[in-house]
Amino acid sequence: MSEILFLSHRIPFPPDRGDKIRSHHILRRLARIAPVHVATFADDDADAEAEGDLAHIASSHCLVRRTKPLPLAALEALAGSRPVSLTAFRSGAIESYVRQTLARRPIGLIYVFSGQMGQYVPTSYPSRVVADFVDVDSAKFEAYAVRDGGLRGWMEAREARLMRDEELRLARRAGVSLLISDEEAQLFRSRLPLAERARIAVRTLANGIDSATFAPYLTVPEPRMAQMPAPRLVFTGQMDYTPNVEACLRAVRSILPGIRARFPQASFHIVGRNPPERLTSLSGRDGVHVWGRVPDVRPYLAAADLALIPLDIGRGVQNKVLEAMAMALPVVLTPEAATGIGARDGRELLLGHGDAELVEACCALVEDRARAKAMGEAARRFVVSQASWEAALAELPEIVGFSGGTARDAA
Repeated sequence: MSEILFLSHRIPFPPDRGDKIRSHHILRRLARIAPVHVATFADDDADAEAEGDLAHIASSHCLVRRTKPLPLAALEALAGSRPVSLTAFRSGAIESYVRQTLARRPIGLIYVFSGQMGQYVPTSYPSRVVADFVDVDSAKFEAYAVRDGGLRGWMEAREARLMRDEELRLARRAGVSLLISDEEAQLFRSRLPLAERARIAVRTLANGIDSATFAPYLTVPEPRMAQMPAPRLVFTGQMDYTPNVEACLRAVRSILPGIRARFPQASFHIVGRNPPERLTSLSGRDGVHVWGRVPDVRPYLAAADLALIPLDIGRGVQNKVLEAMAMALPVVLTPEAATGIGARDGRELLLGHGDAELVEACCALVEDRARAKAMGEAARRFVVSQASWEAALAELPEIVGFSGGTARDAA
C-alpha cells in the first residue's frame, strides 16, 4: 500500500491559528487514507510540546525547531538570490529526513502544505505531488510593497517576484495546485503564463469549521471580559501577522473612536498570541484591551457583543470569521475579510467598505439587539449547514489520487 509524505511549514498541533487549523484537519483526513510521514517545523515551546500529538497520528515524523532569526534569513536570501520565505524554512535535517523516507517507504504522494516547503520535493521523485498553496503569497507581498515603499517595500517587491517564480515552479511540478477559495484559485490562474493555464491543474479546497466545538451553548464567557460594560467588540487571530496588526490598529485609531462617540463604554478586545509592542502599549487605554495568547478563544467570543474584522489585506478564507459566525456572534467586516466565506451581506454578516461604514454597521447592531441576535443565529446556521470540515474535505481522497488505500499515480 502506498504511503504519504506530508511537508508542512508549521506543526499542525496545536490547531490554534489559521494555517495550523487547516493543516491539522488535512493531516487527520490524510491519515484516514494511508500511513503519513510528516516533516515540519516548531516555532516555539508550545509547538515543540505538541510533538506527542504529532507522533500519535504520524507513522514517522521529523520536527525541527525553527530558530533562524528573520534578519539572518534575509541576508542569506540576498546572498543566494532566493526568497526569504524559502531561506527561513531551510533545514538540512528535514532534507535528510525526506531523502531517507523516500528511500525506505513506498511514498506514492507528497503533499506540500504552503509554498515554502516545495523546496524539499526532489526533482527525481516520480509520483504524485499535491501543492496546497492555501493562498497566493506572492500577491500578498506585492500588496505590502505598494503600501510600504522605501527599503522595506523594495524587499517585499523582491520577495513577491521570487515567490511568484517559486509558485510557478511548484505548480508545474505538482499534479494539482490547491487554493483556499475560488477567488484565490482565480487569482492564481491569472498569474500563470497564458500558454500554461490549460495544462496546470488548479482547484479549490476550502476551509471548514468544527461547529460542534465552536458552539455558543457549550462555552462559558470569559468572566473578566463579560463583566465589562457593553458593547464589547472582539478581534481574534495570530497577532504577529502583519495584516492582523494593521487591522487592529485601524480599529483602534479610526473605528473605535467613532463607536465610542455614541457608546462611550464600548471596548475593543484583541485576542491572539504574540501581539507586538505597538499593540500592547495601547492596552488599558480608551477602551482597548490586549489579551495576548489565551488557551481558548471561544470564551472571548462568547463574552463579546460582536466581532469587528477590518482587514485591508485579506488572503484566503479567514478562520476568525468562521469561528465568530459559528459562535453565533454578529460579524462586521471589510470585503477583504469576507473573501471566500460565501455568506450574505446583511443576513449572516455585515460589510463596511470604509471606516465610516464600519462604524455605522457596528452602531446599528448595538442599537438593534434583536437584529444582532438574528444575524448571529443566521451566521451559525450558515456555518453548520455549509462550512463543516467533513464537507470541505470530502473531495480530498480524489484530489490526492488515493482510492481505497491504493495510490493512483497521476503525476
